[in-house]
Formats: sequence, structure tokens, C-alpha cells
Amino acid sequence: MSKTFEYDVIIVGAGPAGMTAGMYAGRSMLKTVIIERGGSGGELLNTEAIEDYPGFEHIEGWDLAQRFENHAKKFGAEFHQGVVLTVRRLEDATFEVETESGDVYHAPTVIITAGGTPIKLGVPGEAEYAGKGVSYCAICDGAFFKGHVIAVVGGGDAAAEESDFLTRYADKVYLIHRRDELRASKILQKRLFENPKIEVIWDTLVERVEADEHGFVNNLKLRNVKTGAESNLAATAMFVFIGFRPNTGIIEGHVDHDEMGYLLTDTNMETSIDGLFAAGDVRSQLTRQVTTAAGDGTTAAIAAEKYLASLRDSSVGRIVATGGYAV
Repeated sequence: MSKTFEYDVIIVGAGPAGMTAGMYAGRSMLKTVIIERGGSGGELLNTEAIEDYPGFEHIEGWDLAQRFENHAKKFGAEFHQGVVLTVRRLEDATFEVETESGDVYHAPTVIITAGGTPIKLGVPGEAEYAGKGVSYCAICDGAFFKGHVIAVVGGGDAAAEESDFLTRYADKVYLIHRRDELRASKILQKRLFENPKIEVIWDTLVERVEADEHGFVNNLKLRNVKTGAESNLAATAMFVFIGFRPNTGIIEGHVDHDEMGYLLTDTNMETSIDGLFAAGDVRSQLTRQVTTAAGDGTTAAIAAEKYLASLRDSSVGRIVATGGYAV
């Protein structure tokens, strides 16, 4: 049976940005809910180990996710499981968030931290060995493969740039591309072709990811799209950069975004819709790391609290029993 909930702040997504926002919103005595389709953590749950979050020289992704969740709960943030279908702004300037189960949430502010989804190859072994050699983040996981042979899949700016970055660690990087020319910018191509540690494998698709007896990647099955010839590549890691899809389709109505669909915000993380904030991977920005996501979440929650205070000060809002504000 569907239910209706009333909150001061609704946070869509329980990744680092969402849980940080939930912690700060809770500290501000706002009635806060974080809605997540699965377990809390977002991309942290797809990362075996993290070594670039200050204060933790090495921590498992699931462990850091649990710490984020516990911290947010300590300050009162509630966690609800559900698939958000739509986020819409109503005529009274409040928001309505509807989930797949039929549950409806109302609040004067919403923080979108739904992140994005790396586009997958969809080949056998890719999902099975994610975090065990299959990765979608060079900065996150490159350091685990010092002295290894690494494969990068893609042909755009991200694939070219990350191939170059990965040569800091790998002895050899193979860039696998399905066409006979790259889509990357000329300056990135120049840098790539001049790097002696990078070799491009043209007109080729990855057909299968294979692993050793311990479940770690040790071979890629390849197929040339022009000749049909099959081959093996003895790589211990495969980094996939064929695109990244921000989860912004849940927002009803127009909201400003860049050419890739990432939400545009001001310095307070507020979007072009009043009262709608965005943080983390869903937002247009230079880097997408746990640290930047946490910073975004902090700013968004504090800005949301100030937005709610402005409603109160302008006599539009009213104080509710939770200590927060509702229109």
C-alpha cells in the first residue's frame, strides 16, 4: 500500500554526496529523508578499495559507505529504499517525489544526488569481475596496477586522457577502439600517440573478460570487426570509458544542463529551479571523486537550510514541529 510522507529535505541518492548532505541537513535539525534504490554507497559499492579519501590510507568501498550511512543516521537522516520515478515542482513551490512503489514524498527542498552510470560494454565477465580488474575510474583504481599490463576501451576524450594517466602506473597500456580513428580531441590524440607506453588496437571489440582461479582479470578475448580474427590480450585490468550517463531523467520539466546532460548549478549547488539542488556526479564539474561529492553535499545541505530560512523570514514558510520548515 502506497504512503505519503512530509519532510523538510528530500535527498535522491545515497552516494557520498547524498549521505553527506543528509548528515549536514540532520545537523541543521531538518527532517530529512534519503531515498536510494539499493544499498547505500553509490559507486563506492563498485570500488574494492579506496586510497584517496583523506584520513583513510586504505579502506574498502563498502566500509566507507557504511561509515557515511552511520554518520548521517546519527544526526537523524532517515533512509528509505525505493526507485524514484519523478521529481516535480508543484504550483505552491513545493516538491513532490514519486517512487516506483507508489509512495509520494513532499518537501519544500530537494537535493538531487542520483549520480551517473558508466555505460557498460555488456560483455560476459564484465559485471562478474567489476572491482577485480574491471573498472570505470582510472583515478580511483589505477594505482592498484603498478607494473601491470592494462587495457582501456574507448575512443573519446576520456579514453585518451585516462590511457595517458594510467601510464603513470602500468608498464603497458593498450587502447582498444572499435573504429580506425579516435573521436578524442587532437591534442589528446597527440599526447597519446607520443606516449611510448601506449599502443592502440584498432577496429577491435572486447568479446569476453576472463579471470584467473582467484577471480581477478587476466585475459581479454578480442575480435577484429573488419577481419573477424579473434585474439587474446593478457591484461590484468580493463578500464572502460565509452560514456557516462547522468541520472537526471527523473526531473520533470526543464532544468538547465550541459551538452552531456549534467545539471548546471550555481556556487550554492542550486539548479535553475528554485529549491532544487544538485550535488556529486550528477552535476557538471571538472572531477568526480568521493572528496568532491562530499564537498558538494555539504554545500547543498547548508544552502538548502538557508533557502528554508528565507521562506520563514519572508513569511512564506512556517515552522514545523521537527524544528525544520515547510511551505
